[in-house]
Amino acid sequence: MSAAPPPAFDPALTLEGRHVRLEPLTRAHRAALARIAFEPDLWRWTLTRLHTPQDLDAWLDTALAWRDAGTAIPFATIERSSGRVIGSSRFANIDRQNRRLEIGWTWLGREYHRKAFNTEAKLLMLGHAFERMEMIRVEFRVVESNARSRTAVARLGAHQEGILREEWPEVRAGLEAKLAAYAPV
Repeated sequence: MSAAPPPAFDPALTLEGRHVRLEPLTRAHRAALARIAFEPDLWRWTLTRLHTPQDLDAWLDTALAWRDAGTAIPFATIERSSGRVIGSSRFANIDRQNRRLEIGWTWLGREYHRKAFNTEAKLLMLGHAFERMEMIRVEFRVVESNARSRTAVARLGAHQEGILREEWPEVRAGLEAKLAAYAPV
């Protein structure tokens, strides 16, 4: 007899920290995302290219279709202090039976780079994946030549292969220590 799969994910999930709130991505976020999405450098290393409003619509359609299929939970990333939409991220390729998923499709408007937002978003997502969804494997896929993203993933405590396994307690402590260095909101 095999073990039951972990609890089902909640597509209406909201995760909130001191700096960011990750709320369910909806079409209502489109206009706010359009204000920050068309920076060419954001898409330099990705398979997705958002250069036009039609590209954004297709990206949004895909994110919501995956959500409806039960394989992804897409989020709008919100700056808590202003309530402003600053980007997006998602759980994807969710495999409940094998207790694994990916975190990715992450992007933030240029002005939100190198601040606490992405670190805290990943802390919230990793915590939820390991502690609530009972995942045992969380993956990040990064284009090998994308040094900036590879460095960011390494800062999270991931192995070079881009996978966090049973190391969550140490990774959590490291991320919390990094966040403690930021001034309160």
